[in-house]
Amino acid sequence: MSPYDPEPADRLVTAAADGEDQAVEAALRPKLLDEFIGQERVREQLSLVLQAARRRGSAPDHVLLSGPPGLGKTTLSMIIAAELGAPIRITSGPAIQHAGDLAAILSSLAEGEVLFLDEIHRMSRPAEEMLYMAMEDFRVDVIVGKGPGATAIPLELPPFTLVGATTRAGLLPPPLRDRFGFTGHMEFYAPAELQRVVHRSAALLDVEIDPAGAAEIAGRSRGTPRIANRLLRRVRDYAQVRHDGVVTAEIAGRALEVYEVDARGLDRLDRAVLGALLRLFGGGPVGLSTLAVAVGEEAETVEEVAEPFLVREGLLARTPRGRIATAAAWQHLGLVPPLQSGRGAVPPQPELFAPDGRRSPEV
Repeated sequence: MSPYDPEPADRLVTAAADGEDQAVEAALRPKLLDEFIGQERVREQLSLVLQAARRRGSAPDHVLLSGPPGLGKTTLSMIIAAELGAPIRITSGPAIQHAGDLAAILSSLAEGEVLFLDEIHRMSRPAEEMLYMAMEDFRVDVIVGKGPGATAIPLELPPFTLVGATTRAGLLPPPLRDRFGFTGHMEFYAPAELQRVVHRSAALLDVEIDPAGAAEIAGRSRGTPRIANRLLRRVRDYAQVRHDGVVTAEIAGRALEVYEVDARGLDRLDRAVLGALLRLFGGGPVGLSTLAVAVGEEAETVEEVAEPFLVREGLLARTPRGRIATAAAWQHLGLVPPLQSGRGAVPPQPELFAPDGRRSPEV
């Protein structure tokens, strides 16, 4: 995680992967497309691309996978290599700061190898421009020397497949985006799909879980398999320490109450933002900086970490006048809007003009 990442490090419902997640995911990742759960449309399209490439005996088109973190972009890149029977090289955009860094990686690729470039939108501009030629013509120009005596030496590359992953597809420049032959957008998972993910992970982790327990975890996982797997591990710990190790709906609910993840997947930060908006500002509208001060967080943290999920759940809306809470937010926190409760109700204002168009005598 970047030191500039606004995501609090201790959030259980963050979609970012920490060291423990990466170690566990390596064991839980499916190895083939048929084992991958969810993303039906992307799987079908990708299967056609890979099968056609195998029949032709050539490298498939370059692949771009976009979507929020935690949905399986890295897993799909590894599946692509496995389906092709090819090795995979893994790197990331932030790790490539100079064109020479990219040239060193590209020049060492074997024919048919898969290069996975995570967070591709964060690659430096010089490296990005070198990648254009590598993707299209399978060659790069290596600059030797400086100044007027510098010369460009063309370096031929073996055919390879680039798999790029990004959480911010809009930041990719059009020349780079157009060089990908296949683009797949990853969507958030439905609860039924996440329930299958939880059952599969529980079997691999040797955790006994019933369907209701899996459904309880899936419903609090924000549509993200990575969060579902993380919650499963925390529920497993609770079940083993305080019960007999079997995960039921009741045990899962109690465990996630301990970890402050409620029935809709909101954690402490999410509820703090909603609570301040409702209790202190009557549901809004209120400015972002004011709301951030009220919850004791940076404005960037509130805007980039808490708000996207609250907006997606229909609990909060961003308007030109500020943030406002929806009726669902009042209901979720068990509060009554001021105009309904009679507390702080705004008195009716007199009309400026009477129905006949003349100025009202009450004004």
